[in-house]
Amino acid sequence: MAEKRWQLRKEDRIVGTLTLKEVDMFWSDCHFEPASAWDGLRPLFVVSRDAWVRGDQEAARAADEAIHAEGLILVPDGGGDPITDFLIRIDGETARFRH
Repeated sequence: MAEKRWQLRKEDRIVGTLTLKEVDMFWSDCHFEPASAWDGLRPLFVVSRDAWVRGDQEAARAADEAIHAEGLILVPDGGGDPITDFLIRIDGETARFRH
């Protein structure tokens, strides 16, 4: 069975590639390989991660909403419908998303 992968995109730019490692309840846990558009979005994910780590749910939700407002999409390798409504967390080489 081939690995399941998605390109994380913002408009026509590739932010990174997610390769599925396992599914944990509602979350898909992935390896994240950044691409050139990642640098512009990385600060949003750092703010989200830091807010969740310190337990500031209000700031964490606001950060997640800011990420969602970027209009990111997940495009499956090999075809299929893009995922446009999802929650995503990225920390280093680890990503997880739910839709």
